[in-house]
Amino acid sequence: MIPSLPRPAWLRTATAAYLIAFLVFLFLPLIVVAVFAFNDASYPAPPWRGFTMDWFLGNAAKARTGLFQDADLLGSIWTSFVVASWVTLLSVLVGTANAFLMERARFPGQQVLSVLIMAPLVIPGVILGISILAFASRLAELGEDLFGWELDFLRPGLPLVVLGQFSYMATIATLTISARLRRFDRTLEEAALNLGASRPAVFRTIVMPYLAPALTGSAAISFVMSFADFNTTLMLVGADSPLTVMMYGRMREGASPVLNAVSLFLMIASGLLALTLLRGGSKPPQVQVAAPSAP
Repeated sequence: MIPSLPRPAWLRTATAAYLIAFLVFLFLPLIVVAVFAFNDASYPAPPWRGFTMDWFLGNAAKARTGLFQDADLLGSIWTSFVVASWVTLLSVLVGTANAFLMERARFPGQQVLSVLIMAPLVIPGVILGISILAFASRLAELGEDLFGWELDFLRPGLPLVVLGQFSYMATIATLTISARLRRFDRTLEEAALNLGASRPAVFRTIVMPYLAPALTGSAAISFVMSFADFNTTLMLVGADSPLTVMMYGRMREGASPVLNAVSLFLMIASGLLALTLLRGGSKPPQVQVAAPSAP
């Protein structure tokens, strides 16, 4: 459909109704969660009982433990942050290496490898977590039986959670960075090399600034998805529970407005992260080709 052509009234009305319905479906649950984080009631649901900050700051008189006084919840947020940071670092590094391997190198079986790299995206998170847990546990048992090694990092715990999340986050980072690298004009590299620049200097001053938006985007996606991951994490977690597993356990015990407060806190943090990335992405990368200084 050409936007400049006039549209009948019924089509304009239907389009507006669809857009409004979609936005309501998307944002109404988030608004409800945010509003009832301030409800002066012991349950996170209507009716409205008045405004309070107890679910954030706590209230000893009413025996309410707020988010910022709940050591277990704060510890789970920190655990999720640590896991997401490691997953992001590994995913970006391996994703960058994979992108150069798939876009710059030529070797037998390259097409098969490119298909295998995408396999973790089509495997359900629960199946992926169970498979990694079974394989790692078996390796730990073999190491202990054959050599007497205590391979605790292969037991359920945070190292295994990082490994499980990284197994599919790296695929997302690879696809994101590869798409950017595929559009890179390699004549810029050739010009810099002809001017006498070394390959490390070309990579640092030309290729990396060009890839910066993709690296930033893949890091943000990896961090947010790792922070919110539940299926894979549940299969691999040990004594230290990330936030999603902790909230799941709290929900099973009984819903509390503290969980609404946690959700609102995460929504604000995600919004600030998105705004930061949008502001950073509005500036085009500066690619410089520097000629060697004259003797």
